[in-house]
Amino acid sequence: MPSPASIPSVPGPRGPSVLIVEDEASIAEPFAAALARSGFRPTVAATGAQALTRFDELSPDVVLLDLSLPDADGRDLCRTLRQRSGVPILIITASGSLTDRVVGLELGADDYVVKPFAIGEVVARIRAVLRRTGTSSDGPSEVIIDDLRIDAGARRVWVGGREIDLSRKEFDLLWRLARDAGHVVSREDLMSDVWDTNWFGSTKTLDVHVGWLRRKLGDDPASPRWVVTVRGVGFRLSAPGEAAG
Repeated sequence: MPSPASIPSVPGPRGPSVLIVEDEASIAEPFAAALARSGFRPTVAATGAQALTRFDELSPDVVLLDLSLPDADGRDLCRTLRQRSGVPILIITASGSLTDRVVGLELGADDYVVKPFAIGEVVARIRAVLRRTGTSSDGPSEVIIDDLRIDAGARRVWVGGREIDLSRKEFDLLWRLARDAGHVVSREDLMSDVWDTNWFGSTKTLDVHVGWLRRKLGDDPASPRWVVTVRGVGFRLSAPGEAAG
């Protein structure tokens, strides 16, 4: 069996690319092979240094990050990756405590998987986070509604030809609404798709982010052009033609 440092990339179909940061070859090799069979393009990095190099070389669609690495603290690596990119990050670790999970999410991770895990569960979580962040190969990668243009692949947004700067969650929220433009998306679905599939408690954070998003889109709070509130249900992004003018 090769040493962890020599684990190669695993060839696969032209699906989403996945960087697996895992130093145990007994886990990384079969995991990568399983992801390849599921239509992904996995690459394995066994150390933090190798992970940063391959991240810069490959610009992966998603990162699966083990927190226990021989040369680095996975939390520091997660923070570094998040500073460099909005790429979805799934933390994989043997520690499943609530404190560790919260810390990981606060560092910028999008999900948390505890060892031992089922491959099918991880594949489902990868696909879910790719859908939430707009980097899935399923469906359109760009939506244009009148003078609003959203490029999911580049995570860029323009209104009237002017690019606007959105935070990670603001973009995810806008993209989720754009995928169903003209239709109401419930508060529950927005919280599940944009924040956490296991979210419980107040949805006030959704209202705060909608407010921020409206301001950046140039919406009048009294009569929003783009993000419309449907009382008691959720929110709707204006359909083509509806927001013109």
